[in-house]
Amino acid sequence: MQIQVLGPLSAEVNGGSIVPTARKPRQILALLALYPGRVMPVPTLMEEIWGTQLPHSALTTLQTYILQLRRRLGTAMGPGAPGNAKEVLATRHGGYLLQIAPESVDVHEYEQLVTRGQSAFEQGEDETAAALLRQALGLWNGNALVDVRVGPILEIEVMRLEESRLVTTERRIDADLRLGRHTELLAELKELIARHPQHEGLHSQAMVAFYRSGRQATGLDIYRRMRARLIEDLGVEPSPQLQRLHHAMLAVDPALDVVAGPRGGSTFNLYAA
Repeated sequence: MQIQVLGPLSAEVNGGSIVPTARKPRQILALLALYPGRVMPVPTLMEEIWGTQLPHSALTTLQTYILQLRRRLGTAMGPGAPGNAKEVLATRHGGYLLQIAPESVDVHEYEQLVTRGQSAFEQGEDETAAALLRQALGLWNGNALVDVRVGPILEIEVMRLEESRLVTTERRIDADLRLGRHTELLAELKELIARHPQHEGLHSQAMVAFYRSGRQATGLDIYRRMRARLIEDLGVEPSPQLQRLHHAMLAVDPALDVVAGPRGGSTFNLYAA
């Protein structure tokens, strides 16, 4: 079985999809896929499907959804397959689990690549870090579970994955900046700061990338517009780090240069206290 959750939900067995069209069975499959080999308790599955308003027939209905998933699984596996659908989508005391290897789900490969990339980044191995983090981000095919109507449990999982994606993107850009790829990053950073108008880390990266590309005025304008937005929306000034970065750009601080700047940290922490 191969499952993708970093984008539309996909689950294939022998080349055939087992993803149901009905909303609630899709939610169950998505939640089980995020925890391969681990029992998902019945109350957790019920909360995902119905929230706190459980119908009187909740347990019977949940069992029906599990049966529907097993039927799809069994059809895809075929009569000659070793084991059967009940062994793959197994019942355990108090819950259900997908008995599949973690590497069958794209999240597993993504998180392994991120861990390796982050380790390389912290050791100053920028080429390796950028390559690994780019490979991890390449596994995404849109927003996580974009075609699944999520309940309270999956909503938390999707938020966690999307936050991880953003942090990974930020680290990959840091590695690229340390490698002197600032000009190649300009279009991507313009799009990112438009989508995340209050994200100071991305704005600091955009400021530095434009500065190093000989466009100091644009870098300073990025700061000006973000400061105005923070004051208008939240009534706060930018962080001390961003303010110091702004002052350094005004002063043409040599530390901003890709050759002279520090190699071991993120762009946002160039001017940390």
